Order: sequence, then C-alpha cells, then structure tokens
Amino acid sequence: MRLFTEIKPLKAYIAEQKREGKTIGFVPTMGYLHEGHLTLVRSAKKQADIVIVSIFVNPLQFGPKEDFSRYPRDLERDLALLQEEGVNCVFAPTAEEMYPEGFSTFVEVSGELTEVMCGKSRPGHFKGVATVVTKLFNIVTPDLAFFGQKDAQQLFIIEKLVRDLNLNVEIVRVPTRREEDGLAMSSRNTYLSPEERKAATILYRALKRGEELVLTGERNPEKLKLILEEYIKTEQRAHIDYVEVRSVPDLKPMAKIQGKFIIALAVYIGKTRLIDNFILEVE
Repeated sequence: MRLFTEIKPLKAYIAEQKREGKTIGFVPTMGYLHEGHLTLVRSAKKQADIVIVSIFVNPLQFGPKEDFSRYPRDLERDLALLQEEGVNCVFAPTAEEMYPEGFSTFVEVSGELTEVMCGKSRPGHFKGVATVVTKLFNIVTPDLAFFGQKDAQQLFIIEKLVRDLNLNVEIVRVPTRREEDGLAMSSRNTYLSPEERKAATILYRALKRGEELVLTGERNPEKLKLILEEYIKTEQRAHIDYVEVRSVPDLKPMAKIQGKFIIALAVYIGKTRLIDNFILEVE
C-alpha cells in the first residue's frame, strides 16, 4: 500500500495506473475509520482495479464553534486497517497542501438543497464539502467515488455537483452501516459516554417508528414530524436539532408523503450531534 501526503507524486502514480488501463475507485474520508468506511472500501474493491482512500479532516467544513480541533484522528490505526483491506493507495495531505497560502477559490451548490437541514444548522458547511470534494476529484480523477447514505444530504449535493459541472465520475451510493442496536456508525460516536451511547439509539428507534407509521398509512408529513419529535423527547439526553420529511433527491417540502422521500434527523446526545435517515418510497 502506497502512502502519499503530497499532490504531485499522487497524480503521477494515478497517471501511471490509467496508462495501464486500470479503473480508479475513490473513497474520501476524514479518517478515524470504522466499519462504515470499510464497507465503502469493500464496495470500491469489487468495482474498481485500484482503490484510493483519502484521509483529510477538512477545516473548511467546520464552523468556528464546531469540533475541528477535537475531531478524532489516528492515522497509524487507519493505515493498518486499510492495509488489511488491501487498499492500493492512501492520500493523507496536510491542510497546507490542500489549501496553500493565498488559496481563495471555493465551490458552492446554491439553493434549497444546501439551505435546509444540516445546511441551515451549519452555515458554510456544504461550501466546505463541495470545495474539498471538487479538489479531491480533480486530484484523484476517479472513475467511481463511494459515499455512504448516512450523510444523505451531502450525497445528494455531491451528485448535483457532479451533474452541474459535468465531472467525469460516477457516484456510488452505499447503504448505512449500523451497530447491532441500530445506531448508525460514525466517528463521532466515540464522543459518547456509555449512558449517552445507550440514549443515542433514540435516532434509529424514531426512524423505525416513522417507517411503521408510513407503512400503516400516514401521509401527512407535518403530523409525522410532530409524532417523531414527541417520541425523541421521551429520551432525556436527546435535544432535537431537526426532524424533516422531504422529497428525494431535491429535499423539497411535501404537502403529502408520496414517491421517494427521506425522514432525516439531527439530534444532540449531550454535546454530540448525530445524524441519521431512512430513504423510503410509497405509491
């Protein structure tokens, strides 16, 4: 497994692989890898000749009061996991390598897609995501890029970015990996105390409750949201950021639940903000 920390030698390596006719599968991460990330890697290995994983905690997507400085990092551990998975190459740049002095060019997907849900709660977050993903796509030039459904809003934004800018990469959606009790795997789960970890299952339980209500005929999105909000509030350690029911993939509000839609949650468990979602479809 090759490790690159600089852009120029990585691009030379990729150019060599492409001259040999090999396809490139790319998994962008912020590190502190878990089974959710490794599921993306395994999907990439099945579909591409060369698998490249990036590990970069992107400062542009963190707000001034967010957890950039304490976001979990363990490069040595991550590299060992990726070596075991048979990854060909890891790109782990510094912030200075990605954003050298004088950097002042940004990419932004505008409109409701980036203004609701996490975009409303975290202003500027998706501008940082779009900028770093565009840079990584330009550096790695992958044929396929793999993203998890847990970050569904981010996934829809990246898909739109690729369409709007005619980028030559196929986005592959990979289902959310969960713990045995349903909690979506996330690097931020490491912040949770044992009591908070138990409380965090309220997100999955609320989503299952929402799914049951829809399957038994509930079609009023506002009523569904209210029911789920009240359900989440039964967990003392939970504080709601948002509960949303919106169309997929444009995230527009719905007068009636129909077609493909998302139930999306952002909930603080103690000081830790967790997100989760179900994407469902009804007649």
